[in-house]
Amino acid sequence: MSTLARRRGLRGSAGFNGLTGRAVPNGLTILSGLALMACPSVVAGATPIDLVAQEPPSAGTPAPAAGAADPDWNDAVVLRLVERAREQRQSVAVDSAMTSYQARALGNVYFFVDRADSIQHVLVKGDQVALDLYWRAPNETQQWIVGRRDERVLPTSIRYHLDHLTVVQDDFGDFIRLGDGDEVEAVAHPLAPDAETIYDYALTDSLRLSYAGGQEVVRVYEISVRPKDLDAPGYVGTIFVDRDRAAVVRMNFSFTPASYVDGHLDYIRISLDNALWMASHWLPYRQEVEIRREIPYLDFMAGSTIRTTFDIRDYDFNVDIPDDRMRGRGVRAVSPNQQQAFQFEREIFAELEEAGGIGPSPTMEEVRTQVREVVEDEVLSGLSGFRLHAARLSDFARYNRAEGVFAGAGVTLRPHADLQLRTTGGYAFGRRGASGALSLSREGSGFVPTLDVYWDATGDIGGHPGATPLENTISSASGDKDYLDPFFRRGATLTLEGRPARRLSVRVAVEDHVGARDVVSGPDSEFRPVRSIEEGTIATLAATFRSGLPAGGRAALTIAGGFMNDRAFGSTSLESWWDFEDRDERWSGRVSISGAFTESGAPPQTFHLIGGRHTLPGHDYRAFGGNAYWLARMETTVPVWRPYLGVRAFAALGATYLDGVVLPADWAVTGSSDLRGSAGLGLSFGYDSMRVDVGRALWGSGWEAVFSVSPQFRSWL
Repeated sequence: MSTLARRRGLRGSAGFNGLTGRAVPNGLTILSGLALMACPSVVAGATPIDLVAQEPPSAGTPAPAAGAADPDWNDAVVLRLVERAREQRQSVAVDSAMTSYQARALGNVYFFVDRADSIQHVLVKGDQVALDLYWRAPNETQQWIVGRRDERVLPTSIRYHLDHLTVVQDDFGDFIRLGDGDEVEAVAHPLAPDAETIYDYALTDSLRLSYAGGQEVVRVYEISVRPKDLDAPGYVGTIFVDRDRAAVVRMNFSFTPASYVDGHLDYIRISLDNALWMASHWLPYRQEVEIRREIPYLDFMAGSTIRTTFDIRDYDFNVDIPDDRMRGRGVRAVSPNQQQAFQFEREIFAELEEAGGIGPSPTMEEVRTQVREVVEDEVLSGLSGFRLHAARLSDFARYNRAEGVFAGAGVTLRPHADLQLRTTGGYAFGRRGASGALSLSREGSGFVPTLDVYWDATGDIGGHPGATPLENTISSASGDKDYLDPFFRRGATLTLEGRPARRLSVRVAVEDHVGARDVVSGPDSEFRPVRSIEEGTIATLAATFRSGLPAGGRAALTIAGGFMNDRAFGSTSLESWWDFEDRDERWSGRVSISGAFTESGAPPQTFHLIGGRHTLPGHDYRAFGGNAYWLARMETTVPVWRPYLGVRAFAALGATYLDGVVLPADWAVTGSSDLRGSAGLGLSFGYDSMRVDVGRALWGSGWEAVFSVSPQFRSWL
């Protein structure tokens, strides 16, 4: 298993589950109740198209009548092209130049959890599939599953529908059906008989595609398709058609909300790419499908996604296909042992490693953009427009010394197209005050905006959270250990997030900072004193740049400027990390380096605190502070009973600096004065979801035991 997938060297083994089964991710126990309640060579003459030239429409040459901002729907030209394409699909004429073919398809299926307001994705399971494809004139098709293997990164009992593990050889039939009818049932194909009574068509763009080394050129037209009745099941997207042959070249599409049978479905997006063979036949080349689900009655900022990608290669034409390969149902499989013995050329997670993680798929982003251009103002999610909402479990209930007992809830509304409104509110009984927040976001291309407005949102001094709000609730309520250094924020933030890769984000915020006080401590309380802040109105502008680093590392650089109480200031911070793994899977590890510098004119609540949990275990919690710091951490895991138990080792070094600043006296914090460090051992449990570490302070005298949840789950707690 790859480092990206496992991170800590723990792996489960999943056997062959059969060919059928409902692909509802209801077995991810780590997040159950949270996110997933939904939940041979080519023969001579077979020349493929030069796919370097097969680009999105913007890379092509527009036709004179195409590419208009407001296309002409259902004009005579496009309807004639649709009719020709339908006749081509329905034709049973046999071309003596091609009477049969066989090919090999290799695919990856990734199942993961995503968070709506973050680039964070949690990989759950990966599968590899190998198919032998057969076609015989006039229109016989057969697929054989000849190879399959999988790896679980987290526990799950998911079983995929058969069509999640196979390819589409005929651009679908007259009706599109997915998930054995559990996901989409009988949506009319836009090139089916009488489809003009169901769909509108518009000629929107054209391409010139070169093949055979650029000696030949094919003209392809893009047709936008939308249902006449957007409240009925239907296809929404584009079809690319060869002008001369009227054959389907590409289909990029999604569906109307009424198409979805399963109420958990947010969307299904599909891209089918064909390539030109023997100068006359468009055959499957690459196919990608993305199916996303959420809890239908609760917006928990989490969704589960199945992403399937197939590449079809090694076409062999006019071969003699044995009759026994074509008998029986349309998809058959060799024995499970034969499937496991198949020699795949790449590791299961190699595709993700090359991409730098589970990020947005460029192909699926293209599909989303094209679909939105076809139906600009329509809601296309299959989820309810009104749901309960919580960004994390602690939005419902939590406890800390600045609020006491807090109870809250929220709702999510989708009023229009890609707009989504999330509201939360609650009451802090110890503080005897209400708080609330409103978040308005809009999906799209380029920079995606999100506006957040909030009243008495809880802030935390220091920059390195010592615990999630849920962990902090447990420790505060049971042992007088509150790892929060709170203050309250009132204001608004506008965030512009670059899509699809999210390499750049820009944030503008104007807010009042209000100090907190201890509202729960009695005479015998052992809580740390609440640290004071500089109160007032603060305005900030920040830009974050994300990129890859040598040796497979990743980095995020943030540059910010601000103004408060007649003083301007700037800051720079950097986070970087590398994941490593022994080739024989005997260990895995991570190295991270972070640091920051904030100018002396900044308010103290923007400075940095380290020490104790998650920074330098064994030292007093947040004992070292300053307007500059650096911290390097290394951790490794050796699995001893995969995936249930692993042995961990870790070490950390860091320092803080006070450069012309004086911290508030009640903080009881100093600069580190010198290098500080920690080292220790620990155990990881259950797919590395939980950890118990014991650390010893270096250049100090303390010991500390730390129980924590894996970082990939903390944003939901």
